[in-house]
Amino acid sequence: MKPTRRQMIRSLAAGGLVLPGLLSELLGEGGGAAMASELADPGNPLAPKKPHFPAKAKRVIFMFMTGGVSHVDTFDPKPYLTQHHDKQRSKHEFFKGTDWKFQPRGKSGIEVSDLFPHIGGEIDDIALVRSMKNINGDHFGATIGIHTGSATFNRPSIGSWVSYGLGTVNQNLPSFMVISPGLPYAGGQVWGSDFLPVLHQGTRIVPGAEPIANMHRRTLSGEMQETELDMLDYFNRQHLRGREADSNLASRIKSFETAFGMQAAAPEAFDLSKESKSTLEMYGLEEGDTDSFAWQCIVGRRLAERGVRFIELIDGDSSVDKNWDSHAHMSDYNRLAKNVDKPIAGLLKDLKARGMLDDTLVVWTTEFGRTPCASGKGAGGRGHHASAYCSWMAGAGVKGGTVYGSSDELGDQVAENPVTVHDFQATILNQLGMDHTKLTYRHAGRDYRLTDVHGRIVHDIVT
Repeated sequence: MKPTRRQMIRSLAAGGLVLPGLLSELLGEGGGAAMASELADPGNPLAPKKPHFPAKAKRVIFMFMTGGVSHVDTFDPKPYLTQHHDKQRSKHEFFKGTDWKFQPRGKSGIEVSDLFPHIGGEIDDIALVRSMKNINGDHFGATIGIHTGSATFNRPSIGSWVSYGLGTVNQNLPSFMVISPGLPYAGGQVWGSDFLPVLHQGTRIVPGAEPIANMHRRTLSGEMQETELDMLDYFNRQHLRGREADSNLASRIKSFETAFGMQAAAPEAFDLSKESKSTLEMYGLEEGDTDSFAWQCIVGRRLAERGVRFIELIDGDSSVDKNWDSHAHMSDYNRLAKNVDKPIAGLLKDLKARGMLDDTLVVWTTEFGRTPCASGKGAGGRGHHASAYCSWMAGAGVKGGTVYGSSDELGDQVAENPVTVHDFQATILNQLGMDHTKLTYRHAGRDYRLTDVHGRIVHDIVT
């Protein structure tokens, strides 16, 4: 017969392993629940917080395509390039047309290339920005630029800022979760919290058989694990007394409790066995598949349903054959686009069918676009291009079926209504009910914010 929790505690006490003060707290009514209640106060760094003003979005699903997706081959048609393909522009530049046709999609008639027929089918729910500009043209700087607002210094990720600003409604799951099969350019800095309390750092999920290491408890019973954690919590709280101002210490204590909660909540969140066959087909997910972007999308939806505040889905990693950085072979886009097109469209359709698209902000972006010209005739690829590229948003007050901004006839420079990474970030925060100029954190003698001293809300694409 398994010993009860009370019997285990008394056994430890008899062996002198439990102090009298701790014994009385562990055996008190509610056991660890009484101590856990201490963290249900305003001092809990992950407690839900009110936004600055009424929000359209309760949560964000942020999709990042690693490597720099070519805008002129996907969402920004440039017939001039096709008409002048392989003709010389300058001594070292030749125009490079696209290999794919653009078609008007949806009732709005917005042109999207044949690389993304499924996403194109959802264009009436999408606000497409064709005038994005990043602050750096290399992968590292541009990747942290779109995530942190800085291309040169370590700063907290946008997901960390959202966690810090709003907290989370589900204390058993992290407020910021990142599903990433490999490390993107800039590595873990993409989801790092930097000077914000560490609890706001993103928790990385690796697609596969065990998305989170140690997700299942290793003790003989749940009661035994609860007893061990109650003891740990007691000593943690003794150590915290007199150090209440240390936010990192409080965050670390809370992280133990979140980890315990994850062992109860995460397995169910990653269990797709109850998803219908029609839902799996909507995402293009084959039964038993735990590695694809389709799996990332459906798990992203499940995490959103369970109260995770900010979910990032990363496609690809820093290996050139696994991302969109096609310097040599644009033909790789056939494979890369097929991997994400149906899953992303499925996510939008699924959220809409469940009534979740109304309060879920879905974001699609990349670090930069690709050059409209190549260095020689017949070149197979394109270079980095941060001066003009595309991103989009959907749901949560976004004006679907709209295009904002434009690039010139080559897709080389922004022609009208430029949108910087800080503008993009300010708009995301706005939909969450946060004023980007007021979401600040005091560090090293000054107030920092995600958008630094920049940023304007792109009001034309949101309500």
